[in-house]
Amino acid sequence: MMKNKSTKNTILEKVLIEKPVAEGKCIAHYEERVVFVEGNIAPQDIADVEVYKKKSNYWFAKPIKIHEKSPFRTEPFCSHYGVCGGCKWQHLAYEKQLEQKQQEVHDALERIAKVPFPEIRPILASQKTKQYRNKLEYTFSNNRWLTVEEIQAGENLEKNALGFHVPGRFDKIIDVTTCYLQDDLSNKIRLKVRDFALQKGITFYDLKNQHGTLRNLVIRNTNIDEWMVIVIFAENKSDVIEETMQMLKESFPQITSLLYIINTKKNDSYSDQEVITFSGKPYITATMEELQFRIGPKSFYQTNSDQAYELYKVAREFAELQGNEVVYDLYTGTGTIANFVAHQAKKVVGIEYVPDAIEDAKINSEINNIKHTLFFAGDMKDILVPSFVAEHGKPDVIITDPPRAGMHEDVVNVILEAEPKILVYVSCNPATQARDVALLSSKYEITAVQPVDMFPHTYHVENVLQMKLKGNI
Repeated sequence: MMKNKSTKNTILEKVLIEKPVAEGKCIAHYEERVVFVEGNIAPQDIADVEVYKKKSNYWFAKPIKIHEKSPFRTEPFCSHYGVCGGCKWQHLAYEKQLEQKQQEVHDALERIAKVPFPEIRPILASQKTKQYRNKLEYTFSNNRWLTVEEIQAGENLEKNALGFHVPGRFDKIIDVTTCYLQDDLSNKIRLKVRDFALQKGITFYDLKNQHGTLRNLVIRNTNIDEWMVIVIFAENKSDVIEETMQMLKESFPQITSLLYIINTKKNDSYSDQEVITFSGKPYITATMEELQFRIGPKSFYQTNSDQAYELYKVAREFAELQGNEVVYDLYTGTGTIANFVAHQAKKVVGIEYVPDAIEDAKINSEINNIKHTLFFAGDMKDILVPSFVAEHGKPDVIITDPPRAGMHEDVVNVILEAEPKILVYVSCNPATQARDVALLSSKYEITAVQPVDMFPHTYHVENVLQMKLKGNI
């Protein structure tokens, strides 16, 4: 049954939610029309849904009432579920999450790449489904998200918050009490900073009008229990900065790298800002096998350390290195993969857009006594050109781990021209990976597929492909 409240709001009653599809949505049908449903919904739910967007061939909807609950449902463990957008699949049993992620990889290769591929290996599940992240970024705001009950009560409520953005609202922040994504010390640090600021009357940032002292809080940790805390101030108030940082130093001796940034810009990015070390080292260290990796405040490092190790082992396996190969590691970040495979290769060349990350990559080679790596900073499509390949040697193996947008077509063309025997493609977005595979398929075919779950309770999935030059298999 369908009720029209307006041309915009259409309610579909007792709809069977059929199965998950990409980006956390589920699919249903109303008469002959496809309906994509997103939100607190699970396959095999029977629900009333409200349509909020209409296209000619399909609609988008959100659930408003569940009549019959799916057998795949489970009780969310976080009190912020449903408001915070961080773990949208908490209501879905982990086994079902893994099943859907595996299916997403399959569908992308089948429907977007449209090339043959071997049987997909079973997805590598995360051993930790809570406290698996090694980095969280929080925002201070004087405009806390209020619940409907709080608004109706009309009480004089605390409006300051330190937490995460409400999805779709840049100006509203959820005041997080407990986050289950990182070790509980992260919660203790965040709550201590929040309470200290309220006690001292330090102003929280006004995201609309762009004023206030406390702006962001970044907390990172490693598998050897080193901790980095970065406090980002929007105003250069030396007394407030000194008092806040000293409080953290005295309260948490576990912090091995205590840093701060003064960011007076209109946006929150701090890649171009000076980082000041208040106490400890200007970096933290992670380990992987016999290797050490130095992580600076601006460094990228896979946010699930345990699963990163599993991911890199797959990449190394797929590279099939014998010790005499020239390897190119594209989008190398801080050189983690490059250094991880270096002992099995003759030479490794890493390329990355962020100059600070490349400096970290060089340091990571140095502290691990790896002398046969070279690292270059710049836009991939500008650096990876035929003359670069001619100068540094034709790659036998290319490992590429691009951002969600995938690879620029110019980069794909250079790979095709360089003709490495093996291409290992690590991706956090199966759709753009599949798009690039279609471009590469003129010379390459897929020989192995391994999905990896890096982010439990989200719809994100990593996928590793091995591709080999046709005629060399």
